[in-house]
Parts: sequence; C-alpha cells; structure tokens
Amino acid sequence: MSFERDLRQSITVADQVLSQVLDDHQRFVIVQDEDSNPRSSIPDSDSLILAKTSLRLCKHDKCSGCEDLHLCRYFVCGNCRFGTKCKNSHDLTSAHNSDLLEKHDLYGLAHGELFQLLLQNDPSLLPEVCSHYNKGNGEYGSCKYKTSCTNLHICLHFLQDDCKFGAACKRAHCFDANAQKILNARGLSPENMRKRHRLYKTKLLIASSAFKKSETVKGRTRHKSSSSVSEADHNEICLFFIRTGCSFKDKCVRFHHHLPYKWQISQKDGITWGDLPNEEEFEKAYCSPSSTGHQLVVNFMSMTCGVSEVRRLSTASSVTKPPHFILTTEWIWYWRNDKGGWTEYGKGEDSKLVASVTSEDLEKQYLADNEKEISFTSQNHQYILRFKEMCQQNLKYKTERDVRRRPRFVSAQDVKSKIKGESPDSSASSSVEVPPYWDKGALDNFTYKTDPLQSFSKEYQRVSSMFSRTLPRSIIHSIERVQNLSLWRVFQWQKEQMNKRNGGSAVDQRYLFHGTDESLIAAICEQNFDWRICGSHGTLYGKGSYFARDASYSDRYAKSRNGKTKKMFVALVLVGNFTRGNNTLVHPPQKPNTQSFYDSCVDNETNPAIFVVFEKFQIYPEYIIEYS
Repeated sequence: MSFERDLRQSITVADQVLSQVLDDHQRFVIVQDEDSNPRSSIPDSDSLILAKTSLRLCKHDKCSGCEDLHLCRYFVCGNCRFGTKCKNSHDLTSAHNSDLLEKHDLYGLAHGELFQLLLQNDPSLLPEVCSHYNKGNGEYGSCKYKTSCTNLHICLHFLQDDCKFGAACKRAHCFDANAQKILNARGLSPENMRKRHRLYKTKLLIASSAFKKSETVKGRTRHKSSSSVSEADHNEICLFFIRTGCSFKDKCVRFHHHLPYKWQISQKDGITWGDLPNEEEFEKAYCSPSSTGHQLVVNFMSMTCGVSEVRRLSTASSVTKPPHFILTTEWIWYWRNDKGGWTEYGKGEDSKLVASVTSEDLEKQYLADNEKEISFTSQNHQYILRFKEMCQQNLKYKTERDVRRRPRFVSAQDVKSKIKGESPDSSASSSVEVPPYWDKGALDNFTYKTDPLQSFSKEYQRVSSMFSRTLPRSIIHSIERVQNLSLWRVFQWQKEQMNKRNGGSAVDQRYLFHGTDESLIAAICEQNFDWRICGSHGTLYGKGSYFARDASYSDRYAKSRNGKTKKMFVALVLVGNFTRGNNTLVHPPQKPNTQSFYDSCVDNETNPAIFVVFEKFQIYPEYIIEYS
C-alpha cells in the first residue's frame, strides 16, 4: 500500500518498535475502522492516531510542589488580551515548566504542537458539551439553564461525525452565536475557532477511549466506574431527592424522581426517553419472578415494547449502601423449582434444599462482575450459576434451571410510610454514638446543624492549630462544627467495615483539609462530598475527592463568594491503606498478590500530603473554617 510505503519512508524503525511505541495507551489512542486488520503490526490507512498526555495546566499559576504547568490558559488557547502584561506566565522555558515538559517527554514540541495537545487532553481548557441538552426533549433538551448555560448546546453525535439523523436532527449541528460567545470567552484564537469541530472530535475520541478502557479491569474484580459522570450515575435515582430533597439540585448527576423506580420507553428519535404511564403497575408486575411481561405488551425479558426499547431506572442496590439506608433497591434472586414456581436463594420450607448462597451474596457478586460464574451447593449437589445466561446447572446431571433477578416491590404508599417512619427520635438515631464534644441538643435525622466553636475552647484551639501550621498569616474569623447525624452514622458504619477488613485493627483516619466553591458548602454539609458534582483538584492521582494535609494547599481551591473571606473544610477521612495514585484511576488499585484493594491514593507513599478518596462514606465533613 502507498500508505505503508510513505509511513516506512518517514519512520525508519522496525515494525515491532513502532508497534510498541503506538501500544503505549498513556501516549496514544488509535481509532481504527471496523474493517481494519487487528493482527496488523502497524495501523492501516483508515486508522486515526491521536496523541495523549496527562500533563495539565495548574489552576492557580504559582504554587510549590505542583505537577501541573504554570501557564496562562488564554495564552494556551491562543488569545490572551493582556499579552506581555499578563500576570500569569507565558514562559514555557521557566525551570518549573521545562522540568515538567522533560518529565512528560514533550520538551521538543513547538508551542503550537504543545498547545494543540493540551487543548485536546486537558478538560479545563475547552467548555464541555451540555449532556442535559443532548438527552432531554424540547428546544433545550433537559437543560434548565437554557440560554444561560455555560456549556455548549450542540449535538454530541454531530461533533463525533456519527449523527444518524443528519439535517433532520433536532439538536444543533453548528456552533451558534451563544456557543461562539462561550468559546470566545475561553480565549480561543481565530485559528482554533476555525478548527473547533476537529478539536472537539479529537477530545471526545480520547475521552471515549479512556471510558472504554476503564470499563473492564482484567484479572480482578471489575468496578463500574468511568469518566467523570458515568451512564450508571445518570440512570440512578437520587436517594436524597426522594427523602428530603437534593441540596445539589440541578447540579446533581442522578435522576430526580419521587419513587425509587421509573419506567421509560425509547422515543422515535432513538435518543430521548418518555415516561410510561401507571409505573406502579409496571413495577408490581416486574417484581413477580413469574411475570414475563405486562398487559401493555412490555416484554420484561427483552425489555421492549414492540420495537421500542424499555428501561427501568432505580435507586442504588441495597448491598452498596449501609443497612440503615431507606428506599434503596433490594434485589431478590430466584431459581425455578420442580413445580414451575420460583424459590428465593437461601430460603425454602425444606432446610435440606436451601441453597448455600443468599440473594445478598449473589447481588454483591453480580455487581462486582455480571459475567462471572458462582459455585454453590444444595442438598449435597454442586451447582454453577452463570450470570451471563441467568441459569444454574447441576454439575453432576448437567440439568439447567432458569434464574431471575427482580426487585422487592415498594408501593408509593410504602415510600411515604418509610419516609414518615424515619423520625429524629427513632431508636436507630438515638443508638448512634456521637463525639462527646457534640451539642446533643442540635441533632437532626433529616438535615445538619452547624455549631460555632468558642475561641477559648480546646476544640477550637486544636482545629485552628492545624490550620495555622501552614497558613500562619491568615486570620480565622470563625470555626463551625458540622453535626449531621445521618452522615456520621454512615461514616461509623464504613469505619467498622474497614476495621474488619483490616483484621480488627483500627483503620488509619486523619483530619485533612478541602477547599471548594463556597456555593457548595451547604450541599456538602447535607449530602457529603461527591467529586462528580463538587469537582476535584485535578486528576493527577485519580478521579476522586482530594484532601490535603496542609491548609495552604487547600487554600488554592477555596473560592470566596464575597471577595473578602474564604471557607475551608476540615474533614475526618478514613484513609486506610493507601498507595501512590495516577490520573487513570477511578477507584483504588488492587493490592499485589491479593484479592483486596487499597482504600485511597496519595501523592507520596512515605510522606503523603495529598489524599484521593473515591468512596464518600470514608469522609465526614466535621468543621468549616472561615478566614481571610
């Protein structure tokens, strides 16, 4: 082929060497045509080779011990209106930037080449495409910000060059005046504005490759996590919204609905979803393991209604949350018995016939890996349960039986009763042991209370001392204790689980700092940290919530509302067993030669200053410091 001949003339290394270079997934993404030969040592002429980098711009330009470039973002985007008078660096040759470029093997790139690489990899440079606009109905989709939205209202599939509707698509297939305004505000040069479509396509292809790569973790337990906000997050109903209302409101990535389930049918455009009427009837029918469909011609086995796809949204599985959480979805596992009926695993009238696994056991295994096989016994027989085929097989006689996974039915009235029964005076709340220094008169099961500390108290002195160690010149105006009984109960439950996994020894817990936008303070006090909503301090050591040993580090991320004072959290964090993280992690990595995982990630294993936590149950936001 002429392509191969041209490639060999420009790259004079052996195919094996070239293949090894391109196989480095930290540096390259290869997008191949469906007809490409997967056995070929080098990409064919229809392949697209994209360059990747984990290097990012620092959000604060000047900071010590930083692993990000200290550069003006408008300079990188090509249009800094301040030029040489800009207070932010335009110098790629500074000692800090030069060291980083050498470390990432990017030192020899021209300015334009480096900036192109950063634009297609650093998510903070180009504005995001609005996911709500692309998923809802109407002129603005489901985006409630409409014309004031700071993300781009443009067809995602158009940017990827794969929109099947073409000119008939109801989404925008051009960068309209509002989109141009948003891009101009980011400082895109005229040249970058001309190639904006290509920039976004490249950016989306790189992000898509990272998502696909994270879906399957070979050789160990799979974690269903992905990029910043996964499809699973969007399709999960928010527990806070059902109970008391969600403090994150429109920023919440989860679905807001008054019931722990919702039934929807795919619309004619193949993209949007419409609500099915009488969803409680659908739910009741679906919860019966013997039911294969509903009278409105919904097939529960294929989840279709005629030629249209049907989906069921629900709250998180009960096995993924602490036991006192209400309105989670309890999934029941059944096997078909000799009489054609359905028997729940681990239950039955005859104890000799009871399976050695329960619904809870199977649910945990299924969520970890829904394609694995589970061994169990019943009446001295050995069985294999295959999640993929949803059947169990007798290993001796090779007979097979159907298996079904269905939720336990919860009516709308049940929901009201459960919420009403969750009172502040319930025995569950009174049995929780809170710290002795908490104000017992300021405990509420439904929300949080803040209790100002007296400046002469030992508690105040302890917190202020931690803060002033690295910010000695800052003036503390107040320290408030956050008392959220619900979050504290979850934190204590998580601590017990981690202690058990740690062989009964006390897990490592530390007071750490976290700076954030002041507008999110109340929501964090109510519902805890969620990095998908609150954002993270970069992703250098993993995609999670970042906490710092030093207040001076978190000060960079504390955003003031009034321009005078800032607020910072002091959180109690179960850091547990930790290891050095990297920017590809969406959960802690597996420990060597074991089936267990680390609890958190850090910047330095011997002297950690930055901690990344992926599970919010490991965090309790205990104090808020207001300072200047």
